[in-house]
Amino acid sequence: MKLSDLFEIEYPRTLALADMAVKKNGVNFVSSQEKNNGVAAKVEECEGIKKYPAGVITVPLKGSVLMAHLQPEPCYVAHQIAVLMPKKPMAKQEKLFYCLCIQKNAYRFNYGRQADKTLKNMIVPDTVPEWVKQTEIKQISTRAAGLVASDISDIAEWEGYTMDSLFRFAKGKRLVRDDIVPGNTNFLGAICENNGVREKIETDFVWQPNCITVNYNGSVGEAFYQAEPFWASDDVNILYAKDFWEMNKYNAMFLITVIKANSYRFGYGRKWTIEKMKETVIKLPCLADGTPDFIYMENYIKSLRYSDRI
Repeated sequence: MKLSDLFEIEYPRTLALADMAVKKNGVNFVSSQEKNNGVAAKVEECEGIKKYPAGVITVPLKGSVLMAHLQPEPCYVAHQIAVLMPKKPMAKQEKLFYCLCIQKNAYRFNYGRQADKTLKNMIVPDTVPEWVKQTEIKQISTRAAGLVASDISDIAEWEGYTMDSLFRFAKGKRLVRDDIVPGNTNFLGAICENNGVREKIETDFVWQPNCITVNYNGSVGEAFYQAEPFWASDDVNILYAKDFWEMNKYNAMFLITVIKANSYRFGYGRKWTIEKMKETVIKLPCLADGTPDFIYMENYIKSLRYSDRI
């Protein structure tokens, strides 16, 4: 059915952030930006300007076109953004489902082809899948998982280590499309999203978790921590900790950031093969004896906001 069959759609009057007074604990001002749920700032209350209630969906018609967001708090809305209000009661899960449906149509539009005239006629599902309704939405905390660590140490004082001195390497195996059977095991491809998981397959052989996977082809240099058994394609290198240290999800996230910072040296025409990866030197915090300070790496990640969600 059409989007307008499910939602009342309003297009706010011309309003820009420059017209408002910024206030630290004020009302959310929603712009056409993609990040931070579209909220550009908090502003003072302003008479004569409509403040939308919590629970509306905002949809940019220019800028980050169709990057729909569910607004959890009352808000002011900039011009060239549509505001969607359900015609019948909807749970948060249902609203988020329709946000995703709207976002998936973004490829049809750009700066030169805006969605202002056609948004109301967008075709979306008339029913919401049962699994969406049953999905539990947990509040995301901003707590850190450990004690607050000091600021990151002076990188100039970090020590360089070849990746071969830190990791045991394995190479993924080719699996052709005709041999793939849907199942429950993560299949890792050379992609840059979804933790590298392209799909779920049926397989008797798996690589063990608690490791880092790095694409040497495709999205070269994308690295992920694997917490579950998996099958890796031959475009993926698998890195396990050597015996002198123990990997965990926290120090792995630190290492992943450093590894990805070195990926600019490689690409489609210069693949990051196992041989080149073993020779690659990465700089890490170190102890007085010259060995990597894995405890510092772990504690630093634990000190960051949202680290309790890792």
